[in-house]
Amino acid sequence: METLTALDATFLELEELDHGALMSIGGTMVFEPRPDGSRPDVEGLRCALAARLDELPRYLQRLSSARTGGLSWPHWEADPRFDVRNHVRHAALPQPGSETQLCDWTAEFFSHPLDRTRPLWEIVLIEGLEDGRWALAHKTHHCLVDGVGSVDVVGILLDEEPGRRPRAPVGANDSSTRGRSPRAPEAIVQATRAGARAAGAGVHAVTHPKDAFHRSRAAAELVVRDELIGAPRTSLNVPIGQARRFAVVRASLAELKAIGHSLGGSLNDAALAACAAGFRSLLLARGEEPPSRGLRAMVPVNIRSDSSDGIELGNRVSSLFVELPVAEDDGRARLQRIVDTTRRLKASGAADGAAMIIDVGAIAPPAAHRAALARTEFSTRLFNVTITNVPGSPRPLYALGAPLREVYPVVPLAAEHAVGVAIFSYNGLVTFGINADRDSTPDLDVLATGIAQGIDQLRALVPKSKRGRRRAANRTRRPAPNQSEAK
Repeated sequence: METLTALDATFLELEELDHGALMSIGGTMVFEPRPDGSRPDVEGLRCALAARLDELPRYLQRLSSARTGGLSWPHWEADPRFDVRNHVRHAALPQPGSETQLCDWTAEFFSHPLDRTRPLWEIVLIEGLEDGRWALAHKTHHCLVDGVGSVDVVGILLDEEPGRRPRAPVGANDSSTRGRSPRAPEAIVQATRAGARAAGAGVHAVTHPKDAFHRSRAAAELVVRDELIGAPRTSLNVPIGQARRFAVVRASLAELKAIGHSLGGSLNDAALAACAAGFRSLLLARGEEPPSRGLRAMVPVNIRSDSSDGIELGNRVSSLFVELPVAEDDGRARLQRIVDTTRRLKASGAADGAAMIIDVGAIAPPAAHRAALARTEFSTRLFNVTITNVPGSPRPLYALGAPLREVYPVVPLAAEHAVGVAIFSYNGLVTFGINADRDSTPDLDVLATGIAQGIDQLRALVPKSKRGRRRAANRTRRPAPNQSEAK
């Protein structure tokens, strides 16, 4: 029975501290019809998923407590009432089943918290899309898995060939999901783990003094730069509710790579520059002067070791805090500033500094962690927006015999953070999924259009011969003026 880490528990605490913060990650996967023109039904999906859940025993487990606090974190325990029908359901879009309607449906799906008395995940089979397409919308609580891990989890349903045969199903009470020895009192387990972390850090500091100095200096620089010098105050940081809006923007993977490389940067730098253009457009449309120091974005960084094999649940992420030059009008200058910033942050070990602060906070008991760390790590003083970039498969994938067309990624919103952007690459296509608070962001289409225009502006920096294959038709999907639930 594995106990949540302090970082995993943070995402539960964020929801408890503010009802508008919904910490579910996931997205909507759009599929073409099967070769024979058919689509799967919900019972077939349930059977296929049940046959593979032996690879994900955590998805058969629930939290031992629906809330955090006290002297110990909740742990994962087998759910004796597990029923796949509680987690896999069916929905249909109204005619004509447009992409705008699918974005509306996705917004509504992510407007509701997961039930903490059950395993923290849900999948919906959506039919009624245009041209015979169908979709799978999925969400998992962030305390169970991070963005990088969630790609592996979704991979349980996805195959590299259309005809993979499912294995025998596993039940919720299978011995692989139960503890094999009596569990020690939780407070003792927690204290032992905290002591082991502290002792391990001490041993590492003695045997690797340069590493310890580097991490300590990076943590100190992070506190001075990103906490004492607060993020600018903008209309993006206001109280939010649970209702969401959602839009997508598309770009070519090859083009974004070429754009980033043109100035010595990366695909991620190009994507951040496009987002900076979009946020600049949004602030100007609202009559706000873009802050000269930039809009601060929290950019999650994967800190899993390269040697990790298989699926690793839980959260192994740190963060870089990148100033988006929204006051800069020139696309080339905007990209160059981001390339220079991310290169400097990586060289300074900023992600190590953030990870060290998280490690130190993990030693505190849950009650103290909830009162302090969960409030400060995701405060509006620290950052304005979250922008996460997760790489998917470069090759075509299939589910239930149907080819996967594209993925709409969704990033959760912390309290008083009205907008977040998730960027997902798959099979040559990059999709920007823009998640926003419904009430405070009626102008989400301005941001989506601004990101698309930012990509166009950056594209002009690269000769056509170096752009690669373009797959970005119909790049922007604007949300409807009135978001209505699609049932």
